[in-house]
Amino acid sequence: MTRAEAKEHNRRALLEAARLIVARDGHRAKLEEIAEQAELTTGAVYSLFGSKNGLLVSLVTDYFGPHYDVIEQAVPADMGLIEAVEVFARHYRRLCDDPEALRHLSFEISLQDLALRDPELAPKLAASVRAHEQRLTTLLSGRPHHGNALTPGQAQRLATALRALLVGLSQGVILGLADTAPADYFAAAARALITPDVLGPP
Repeated sequence: MTRAEAKEHNRRALLEAARLIVARDGHRAKLEEIAEQAELTTGAVYSLFGSKNGLLVSLVTDYFGPHYDVIEQAVPADMGLIEAVEVFARHYRRLCDDPEALRHLSFEISLQDLALRDPELAPKLAASVRAHEQRLTTLLSGRPHHGNALTPGQAQRLATALRALLVGLSQGVILGLADTAPADYFAAAARALITPDVLGPP
């Protein structure tokens, strides 16, 4: 491997190891165990990510990035707002059927636990999540609805509501609390958010 390839290999190994250890141990996840799982040293973590928190922030980006990549590919620029929202909701429902869905949920909850316990990490993780929510805002902004284009402010409010709704519904399905909620239900619930009260003024 070239030096660049080795660096990327080590970066990926540490991210995957961190995902496993954080999902298992939550706030008790130790940097030494993450490095050992990746068959690297803690020095590699500091070299590639600067700190344990730097690794965890990168982990959020690495985790959510592909999720939004798929959505952006599935929602062309000329698609109307309602159809785009339905596509987004159906994508969330499909994720619930992933054989690894429970493990992913455990990881997400562990990340939230870490953020609650570490005042330095919390704003960094929040900023990373907001950056991905901004991708959804950008995806929705400008889409036609009732003869008008959705403004960035309206898109932001809708994106926040959509993410909150779909995360909650998805957790319910994965935990067996809403296992009868099909994709059509997710789409209808998301579509119901497209109201003046949610969108607000232009």
